[in-house]
Amino acid sequence: MNNRDVIVIGASAGGVSALKTLFRAFPADLPAAIFVVLHVSAREPSHLPSILRTRTSLRVDHAKDGETIQSGHVYVAPPDRHVVIESGHLHLNVAPRENRARPAINPLFRSAALAYGPRVIGVILSGTLDDGTAGLWEIKHRGGIAIAQSPEDAEHDQMPSNAIANVRVDYEVAVAEMGPLLISLVGQAPESQLRGEERTVPENTRLTCPDCHGPIQRSRMGEVTEYKCRVGHTYSPQNMLAAHDDSEERALWSAIESLEEGADLADELRADRNQQNGNNLKQSAEAKRTLAKTIRSAVETVSLKQK
Repeated sequence: MNNRDVIVIGASAGGVSALKTLFRAFPADLPAAIFVVLHVSAREPSHLPSILRTRTSLRVDHAKDGETIQSGHVYVAPPDRHVVIESGHLHLNVAPRENRARPAINPLFRSAALAYGPRVIGVILSGTLDDGTAGLWEIKHRGGIAIAQSPEDAEHDQMPSNAIANVRVDYEVAVAEMGPLLISLVGQAPESQLRGEERTVPENTRLTCPDCHGPIQRSRMGEVTEYKCRVGHTYSPQNMLAAHDDSEERALWSAIESLEEGADLADELRADRNQQNGNNLKQSAEAKRTLAKTIRSAVETVSLKQK
């Protein structure tokens, strides 16, 4: 059994600051391969490698499809690509988004756990909602080490808080203390056996995927729940709720547009002298505009409450 030599790190909002602090502690000869997923826009370039190069002597680059994994190298997920680890190599793909993100944290964590088992150390840093929790569970389940940034130390505490609430993390520390901790863990001989709770068989639900509207199955891994559709869109509970909120809002705005357009059409037809049912058209237009106004007010009220 090889020693612990694979570190996977997931971060989102507030993660750049935490990563800069963490990487400042790493020595140039750290005997581990490090993988980083930060939620970034699919349409904007990522400057994270150049940012991290100013904080560490380790080699830092965007991950490239098919490249060989090397110790002392930091692999950063590029925009719009999931990073998946296989034994000795890494791969990039454009598989369906997980937790509404690509790159997402869970594909990296899950694949690292499957490829390297107890050799993996998983780290959750600052971020909103709960991406990374299911992947961290998989790392822990396969004998790896699970670490979360202390919520009170994180700029955004939801991601580490959810990881701590649902996974039996081994360490909960401030990011300033995390570097020395990781250095001490790298090179240790890991346990070899699986541990943690078992996963359940996926069960059908009445829910549909917010992205493609396909049927959704629910699976449980200990305290962790995931929702997944047939094509592969995957959600944690909080991301599933957030995605449905967005889907509901889009549907309601579409209804408002349809009602207002219908009212305009009724007015246009009423102005046509050949139309004999002018009163009915007037009532129809008024009713449509009243309903559109009611829906608009409700949408705006709910949106304000959610924020």
